[in-house]
Amino acid sequence: MLARLTIAAGAPAPTVWEVNADRRTGAEGYQVISPEDDTRRDYGSVYDASGNGALLNELVTRIRKGGEIVLAGFYTDPLSFAFPPAFMKEARFRIAAEWARDDLITTRSLVESGALSLAGLITHQATATDARSAYRTAFDDPACLKMILNWKDAA
Repeated sequence: MLARLTIAAGAPAPTVWEVNADRRTGAEGYQVISPEDDTRRDYGSVYDASGNGALLNELVTRIRKGGEIVLAGFYTDPLSFAFPPAFMKEARFRIAAEWARDDLITTRSLVESGALSLAGLITHQATATDARSAYRTAFDDPACLKMILNWKDAA
């Protein structure tokens, strides 16, 4: 989703890493590769949406001096990293916030205008009354790329 939003905003196509080979299909306008297949060490910014804090040290090695790492995942464990490599790179860290109302309005507008395709991203749907089970699926099932909760009959 982040890669598609990046392209819809007019920025260059990002490189997306995915460790699960089954989840490397469906890219539209960008490539999805295994981290091991990426030899770059000069990214200006790296966005991590995995929620895997153990990747921080690897991410630091992938940015150029003064580069930024944006933490956009849901991290359940405390985060830590080796300070010396981050110091040498003059790394900057930023934490992305949850989606706000304006983010949703903008995204909906992009979808409705055709600038943003959700094709192949939404793999699961559930009713709002099944939210507990849906959240387990969204966080624990690797086949779940994006989950939609339908609130239509919940009011």
